[in-house]
Amino acid sequence: MAEPLGIGLVGCGTVGAGVAQILLNHPDRLAARAGRRLELRRIAVRDAARPRPVTLPAGLVGTDPRAVLTDPTVDVVVELVGGTTVARTVVLDALAAGKHVVTANKALLAEAGAEVFEAARAAGRAVCFEAAVAGGVPIIRALGESLAANQVTAIQGILNGTSNFILTSMAEGGMTYPAALAEAQRLGYAEADPTLDVDGSDAAHKLAVLAQIAFGVAARPDQIERHGIDTLDAQDIRFASELGYTIKLLAEAWTGASRDGGREVALHVAPVLLRHTNLLAQVRGAFNAISVHGDVVGETLYQGPGAGMMPTASSVVADLIDLAVGRAQATFAAARLWSREGKGFVVEPVERVRSRFYLRLTVADRPGVLADITRILADEGISISSVVQHEAGEAAKEPVPLVILTHTAETGRFRTALRKMAALPTVAAPPVSYSMGD
Repeated sequence: MAEPLGIGLVGCGTVGAGVAQILLNHPDRLAARAGRRLELRRIAVRDAARPRPVTLPAGLVGTDPRAVLTDPTVDVVVELVGGTTVARTVVLDALAAGKHVVTANKALLAEAGAEVFEAARAAGRAVCFEAAVAGGVPIIRALGESLAANQVTAIQGILNGTSNFILTSMAEGGMTYPAALAEAQRLGYAEADPTLDVDGSDAAHKLAVLAQIAFGVAARPDQIERHGIDTLDAQDIRFASELGYTIKLLAEAWTGASRDGGREVALHVAPVLLRHTNLLAQVRGAFNAISVHGDVVGETLYQGPGAGMMPTASSVVADLIDLAVGRAQATFAAARLWSREGKGFVVEPVERVRSRFYLRLTVADRPGVLADITRILADEGISISSVVQHEAGEAAKEPVPLVILTHTAETGRFRTALRKMAALPTVAAPPVSYSMGD
């Protein structure tokens, strides 16, 4: 058997403890699959005295990451500290020291992928990141290897388990957003500060990573328009359900031809109405799922636990096995990710993206209101698919909700119509709208 692969962990929180547990508890299984032993040789943490759900061998744990980076017996550094400051330094220093890198850090890849991958190529080392998107779902490997014969044409993904748990609780349990969030926090699905999960930032980071693999697009997170679920009103979930739809927070990428004949990809993260029969609409709880459309294979679907200690650790250890075998090095060299050798796609301006739309207006219950609204839509070339307004009592004087579903329209023109509607004296609150899928 070949020489063991020496592994160093920088960060041993939830995921790091899971990685250590797998390496320590299943050495023979891993050696049989990797062709050599995977040996955990050093761990760097912020607090060495902190209790952890795994018993670590004496002498492995310290508080100085440099001890991991400079250890000649460490071949691979696993970065699990998160964020984009300390993590960036750790990753770049590890590569400079001649170590391969495995990371679960989608934010680092989304914001500094070009720098990290250029450093890896200069050092002749590989960066592996299966755990950075969708936890235990092997979507990185599927896009980069299994679907290599295809040009991906579209990606739709539920990439944030926290948001999906909250939406499931609201849709199926009738919970309010604050109550659903509190339950997600109680169960450990949401952080004390859930902002990055519920405002769409986490999903946008992951979409940026997927867009690089599928389309060669180095999209910064600030180039991806995002809307989260933190402002979602429960009545829109109810109206959507009445109409046969489920609301999911989707990260989406769609390709098409630009006006000058080039190739564009539209990237956005937002709540989307999906028909109840859509497979993504049926993904419940904290699970992730990604639908990928390829020009050869058609649609494929990948689903599984998207976060948590063991699902994410499973993907990290899979990368370590690939490095031990040598597959990761060959794949890394061939893929040329975050390089100047892109696939020719550019990010499409969101105003040109075409979609169907759900629109909810709070309007005065008086004659002529609907005519004013349909006139505005008609002026922007937007046709109506259906209108829903619950009957108000004869004595009702309060504004009432009016729900309109449109046929396919350009986003820019739809938003122009929204601004015109908001200025109507009969519209009592800002319009609420979401795009619609199949």
